Amino acid sequence: MRTASILLASAVALGGINPASGQPATERPSVAPAERPSVVAAERPSVVAAERPSVVAAERPSVVAAERPSVVAAENFYGDVARQIGGPELPVTSILSSPDQDPHLFEASPATARALAHARIVIYNGVDYDPWMTKLIRATQGADRRVLVAGDLVHRQTGVNPHLWYDPAVMPAVASGLADALAAVDPAHAADYQQRLQAFTASLKPLEDKIVALRTRFAGTPVTATEPVFGYMANALGLVMRNERFQLAVMNDTEPRASDIAAFEADLKGRRVRALLYNSQATGPTAQRMLLLAKAAHVPVVGVTETEPAGTTYQAWMAAELDALEAALSGPP
Repeated sequence: MRTASILLASAVALGGINPASGQPATERPSVAPAERPSVVAAERPSVVAAERPSVVAAERPSVVAAERPSVVAAENFYGDVARQIGGPELPVTSILSSPDQDPHLFEASPATARALAHARIVIYNGVDYDPWMTKLIRATQGADRRVLVAGDLVHRQTGVNPHLWYDPAVMPAVASGLADALAAVDPAHAADYQQRLQAFTASLKPLEDKIVALRTRFAGTPVTATEPVFGYMANALGLVMRNERFQLAVMNDTEPRASDIAAFEADLKGRRVRALLYNSQATGPTAQRMLLLAKAAHVPVVGVTETEPAGTTYQAWMAAELDALEAALSGPP
């Protein structure tokens, strides 16, 4: 993982944080191999996000928002699921919300700390994808605040592929945890939360059916990726992921070995893979070189992102990426 630098000085100004207790942002450790997907052969432009992104994207709740518990999600796909379970009146703030920013370059702002200080429920990914959240939660103590960690809900430990939301088993567990947490802090609407949980679970069925259908058609198909973002989904589809050491190096912000670069280039030039899964949010010169080689060799490129695109839902986002992958793999070998 790349280093996630955190600016907690703003949080200190917001409320009683002992500067002596602040620790420097931790670096994300290397993780086990996994793969990264993308969206349609029409790739998204690569993003060089060195500038500090605008963070807190608060969704305005309608009507009786004051009566509902506020939710802060580190990543907007968890915020989306919280909104689907909590309903349109639920105040939800998503910290990382733009597909045009590199999540690994995130820096906290006063607005981030302020939102966390007033939240009744906080949810984040964990497994060292967003280590800045642990620091901010400690620094912004909230009364009667419930914290959900996706990695804990599915019993994953630091060191695994951190892109948990691409695992089809994760979001049902997150949705169930959110429904329970909401019912605990807002028992008056517990029945509503359980009803929406059932609707959310049912809405995942087309996605599950699509995964089964693609696995039936394409299991054993070789693909490659610039980073292991799509890793869990690729495994669910039965795809054979190549160049995993290269992907880990790029994800952890280190230079891939010369032998790994050469192997990746040979796979593309020799058309030994049916698609390149390209993370359009976090790209460097080496990954961009592979993108250009894939285009020159007419290897289909499927763009994937680490952040849910604006104006969609988690279900629609995953379905769109699966549709793009299906189109890429359905072409001539």
